[in-house]
Amino acid sequence: MATPLPQTAAASETAEFDHHEEQPFWRQYIFSEDHKVIAKQYLFTGIAWAIVGVMLSLLFRIQLAFQSAKLDWLRPILGNWIDESGKLDPEFYLALVTMHGTIMVFFVLTAGLSGTFSNFLIPLQIGARDMASGFLNMLSYWFFFLSSLIMFSALFVETGPPMGGWTVYPPLSALPQAVSGSGLGMTLWLISMAFFIISQLLGGINYITTVINLRARGMSFSKLPLTVWSFLLTAVLGLISFPVLFAAVLLLIFDRQFGTSFYLSEIYIGGEPLAQIGGTPILFQHLFWFLGHPEVYIVILPALGITSEVISVNARKPIFGYRAMIVSMIGIAFLSFIVWAHHMFVSGMNPFLGSIFMFLTLIIAVPSAVKVFNYITTLWAGNIVFTPAMLFAIGMVSFFISGGVTGIVLGNSTLDIQLHDTYFVVAHFHLVMGAASAFGLLTGIYQWFPKMFGRMMNQTLGQIHFWLTFVCIYLVFFPMHYLGIAGFPRRYYAFTNFEMFRKFNDLNVFISVAAFIAGAAQLIFLYNFFRSMFFGKKAGLNPWRANTLEWTTPVEPGHGNWPGELPAVYRWPYDYSKPGAKEDFIPQNVPYSLTPESNLPHEKALIAQEKEIDAQNFNDQFKKAH
Repeated sequence: MATPLPQTAAASETAEFDHHEEQPFWRQYIFSEDHKVIAKQYLFTGIAWAIVGVMLSLLFRIQLAFQSAKLDWLRPILGNWIDESGKLDPEFYLALVTMHGTIMVFFVLTAGLSGTFSNFLIPLQIGARDMASGFLNMLSYWFFFLSSLIMFSALFVETGPPMGGWTVYPPLSALPQAVSGSGLGMTLWLISMAFFIISQLLGGINYITTVINLRARGMSFSKLPLTVWSFLLTAVLGLISFPVLFAAVLLLIFDRQFGTSFYLSEIYIGGEPLAQIGGTPILFQHLFWFLGHPEVYIVILPALGITSEVISVNARKPIFGYRAMIVSMIGIAFLSFIVWAHHMFVSGMNPFLGSIFMFLTLIIAVPSAVKVFNYITTLWAGNIVFTPAMLFAIGMVSFFISGGVTGIVLGNSTLDIQLHDTYFVVAHFHLVMGAASAFGLLTGIYQWFPKMFGRMMNQTLGQIHFWLTFVCIYLVFFPMHYLGIAGFPRRYYAFTNFEMFRKFNDLNVFISVAAFIAGAAQLIFLYNFFRSMFFGKKAGLNPWRANTLEWTTPVEPGHGNWPGELPAVYRWPYDYSKPGAKEDFIPQNVPYSLTPESNLPHEKALIAQEKEIDAQNFNDQFKKAH
């Protein structure tokens, strides 16, 4: 049993965090420094951006499916971007693709996913009062919000939103006179991304510092939940790779505004040469993809960590291969930095160098396969509870497998040269990056909604949401593999002028109809989410019977998370269904000395460590009291 605290220390600890002065509304909910409020701000902003991103994708799916149809009914929304003949303007189509990619990759799957759950779960799962710096945490969100406002304003620029694709390759993005969207719209894109990068760096520094320095007594790295490991590694990835994109954006601004030649050389406009010489757009590709490929894992690693937690909880089994999962995530993080040029096999790269990047790309499949094997083994013979969170977690693993297999195909330089910029690439990264990460986000929302809002989401609506979304995503992206093998190019506005592609028009209609159904399914989620916030069934203290520390707080934790002393940690987070245990879960803060009936032989020796943890607790409290 734990050593009792001195009365003065316990009182001091409780008073410090239970009796805060009442703060005004703007300080409590807008410019808040509470990590839980900031997590909700990220979540709501991410949901708003997801709505915009999905709507943009549905607009260009309308164009691709019904290329000869009159779209005058969209004129009240799009204005002059519907031309006099009732067709969508080709340049605006490229703007839709650009903004959709930017919004989904950065504002939804990076900030919406990592910003929400890194903020919400790290302090709660490691036993901390809050982030290391509440002020930096607040700044991180508001830099993101400012970035969002600037990016959103680009949709309403008279000359059009940015039109360079989400990768904004020069010279198209470097020359304001290239297309209408290369003017003010592209300038706003670059400014927005600069603020976004600052936001991610502030957040990443905070996450890393918090995990290293503010873990609860007894919470060693070997007892961290896999969610926290994934958030930590994601923060490290962002901290190393985002500054490179910042440099790329800064140099692009110099080329656009100050006449430099980092990316431009021997460009002719209207038969007249530009003054800039000596630059190369390949430099931008190197800088962009040095962030761009780690970015894939910046959005997928948090989803993998969330999935690990949810699968273990709902399979009622310990996660299989805990240490192997950690090592595989570290391996994925390391390899993600040295494979960036597999995006550039068609850029004139030396074939020998290409073979090196090909080899490294194929190697990254090994740690990815380890994770998949561990998920399947955890599910095997488990007493599975099919909550909506569990369904989305299994769906995430499915997308990770099917999208990852096609990644091996594209990692082969010979095959990639044939498939580059076809719908095969679109199908691959939408499954492995877009759908898998989005399902990780939805998994987290369904799993921790009771802790965020103190109420339960409707389980039936959640299951309907899953099945409609899961089936329709496969109906959208699986056929695209066949289109890509047939040479169907991406980013084309219309295909009616190409005889060889006309036969695929029915398949394009099928894909678009499936996309519309998938989009409509998200209305079920939005209804369930917002209605449950106010009218959902009130949640219990630990509705999923999970082991991690966040479920030891009050139903809706106040500032400081725990009303009394912080919990101490005695065991790892995956003690489910232990033989001899009174229940099928044992929380991390339960000492081994209280569970003699289920202790394994090697765990009996850990009872001695409890005295060290309790002694540390006593000393810390004594110092605070005096």
